[in-house]
Amino acid sequence: MSTEAAPRTPPETPPGAEPPGRRFDVGGLLRRLLVAREMGVLLALVLLLGVTLSANPRFLSGQSLRDLLLGASILVVLAAGQAMVVITKNVDLSVGSVLGLSAYATGTLLVAAPGTPLPLVVLFGMLFGAVCGLVNGAVVAVAGVPSLVVTLGTLYVFRGLDSIWASASGRLQINAADLPAGFTSAGTEALLGVPLLAVGAIIVVLAVGDHLRSYRSGRELYAIGSDGAAAGLSGIPVGRRVLTAFVVNGMLAGLAGVMYAARFGTLDATAGTGLELQVVAAVVIGGIAITGGSGTVWGAAIGAVLLTVIGAALPQLGVSAFWQQASIGALILLAIGLDRALALRTARRLRRWDTRAT
Repeated sequence: MSTEAAPRTPPETPPGAEPPGRRFDVGGLLRRLLVAREMGVLLALVLLLGVTLSANPRFLSGQSLRDLLLGASILVVLAAGQAMVVITKNVDLSVGSVLGLSAYATGTLLVAAPGTPLPLVVLFGMLFGAVCGLVNGAVVAVAGVPSLVVTLGTLYVFRGLDSIWASASGRLQINAADLPAGFTSAGTEALLGVPLLAVGAIIVVLAVGDHLRSYRSGRELYAIGSDGAAAGLSGIPVGRRVLTAFVVNGMLAGLAGVMYAARFGTLDATAGTGLELQVVAAVVIGGIAITGGSGTVWGAAIGAVLLTVIGAALPQLGVSAFWQQASIGALILLAIGLDRALALRTARRLRRWDTRAT
């Protein structure tokens, strides 16, 4: 007596999942693009530009566009580094002070050795910022102190060191005339019509974005931000990854300090004051959840550009400085509220899927 094997039945497709045979769904791709947070920020940017251009058609003229790109470049670099930290469910409030300290260190180096090649100047500023990031990361990752407390303290420590350094050197301010002409011209020169600083910012965003997407160490940052304890149990070196994120963030803040020195030329102990809040705002508005574990560096870069355009566009529309700050605060609250709403919606969908599966 022979028994025939029962024919295999294909497994049921979970609700909302694509059939196994479907390889590419154009409609699904378009839907994902339309609901992406980055797309929403980009649409807000386009809308703001359209309204401003209707009020002032010369808003995006040649020089105005160059000024916008130059203004956004430094903030974009800072936002790229901050994105790595926030993805791990941390925050660095000291980036403005690190920028100021690195900018003053760069200016001091060029005053003492005006013949220093530009690549070495850039490397010096990045290493200087990396040391500051190492201090932050070591206290957060090794000592386990909350990053908000640590970086709030180092914000004032680094700013105080900058003031002490400037006072002790007898040079409270470094002027553009004190810096080599080749260095200051790098802050205004362009490559194929695009300012060099903007080209540098684009390279930074591409590099950080590729690392977060394509490398294991980058993807592990998302796992740490989603659930640090589970990430540790799965073998991810949580402390080392968090430390690396802070070091890279400090390194990019140091690079931003070099860019700041090249663009403005005039350096003192107040350089970069207040930038830390703009950087955090750019990251949050750009779609990176303040609770960690989600978002992209592309969104952070678009958020930085949006904030720069807001600062330039609202005066063209006759909006007072008070309402400019209020609009940024409203965008931050809107972004946090949207993150919370999306998280609750995702949780409800998962519960419904579990119910149907059982």
